[in-house]
Parts: sequence; C-alpha cells; structure tokens
Amino acid sequence: MVHGDAGHHSQLLKGLLDMCLLSVISTGPSYGYEMVRQLNDRGLEIAGETSIYPVLRRLKNQNLVESYLEDSPSGPARKYYRITPAGRKLLTDWADDWQTVRNGVDDVLRDRS
Repeated sequence: MVHGDAGHHSQLLKGLLDMCLLSVISTGPSYGYEMVRQLNDRGLEIAGETSIYPVLRRLKNQNLVESYLEDSPSGPARKYYRITPAGRKLLTDWADDWQTVRNGVDDVLRDRS
C-alpha cells in the first residue's frame, strides 16, 4: 500500500468512526445518508452509508444510540439515530482521550527529521 492513498486514509478513519458518528449524532438525530454527508463535508470521505451501518448497529447494541423510524416526504420512512445518555458520556470520555492522543501524535510528527 502506498502511504497517503485512499486505503491508508480509510484505515486511519476506521478506528475513529465510532467517535465521529457519536459526535455527529450528539448534535441532533440523524439518518445514514445525512451522517455520511456531514462526515464527507468535513473531509473524512466515508465511502457510503454501507460503511457506517455496522458501526451504528454496534453502537445501538451497546446502548450508546437508539433508533426510530420517521416518515420521509421524499420516499420510504428513514431510520434516525439519537445519542443516549451513556453515549454522550462515552463521547465526552473519547473526546478527552482523543485530545491526549492527538497531542502526542502531533509531538511525534513534529520531531521527525
């Protein structure tokens, strides 16, 4: 694999997708396509909705998010996800941990020759 290619970016993101999805959902209920769009707009380049559904299912099984159906004006009902109190607490913990990790990685990368 060539460094900097889409596969490398995808591998980095895969480990952060749970946190990123919880963060998107924490701002208000959202559905799959909308979550992908928000992440893509921020430069995270998710391949598509199929990439996030296994993560959303796992988050739901862990009681970090809950889902419900809502009618859509442009087609079938959409499945919306909203964060639970446990999900909000975990997101806060992850965000704190992320700052520590990010600062450490930034220091390591800054010191490279």
